[in-house]
Amino acid sequence: MGRVLPFVIAASLSVVVLFTPESGVPSSPPGTDKVVHITLFALLALTGLHARIRHVLVALVVYAGVSEVLQQLITPLHRSGDVLDALVDVLGIGLGWAICAAVRSRRRGPRTTR
Repeated sequence: MGRVLPFVIAASLSVVVLFTPESGVPSSPPGTDKVVHITLFALLALTGLHARIRHVLVALVVYAGVSEVLQQLITPLHRSGDVLDALVDVLGIGLGWAICAAVRSRRRGPRTTR
């Protein structure tokens, strides 16, 4: 459970961030929402990979698309689905994967050749 808990927390945070009604979203400078999306999905990817959840990256790509569709369809949220948000989410997933790969590579140390 120790490895999975950070992912569960990140996933719970993502539900709050992505499905808060528009009236509860604070106003911010243009582009801030994209920074939030990339950071959130990088965090999900990092914690999911750390937890060794099978197929987590594929599941997160699906989640990125589905969350935008649901934002559009759940009318009480008064939010709109945005294809660009989904693309930024995927970019965040790639960023999380790259950070995780770099950390794992650094932990292994330099490779020696013979």
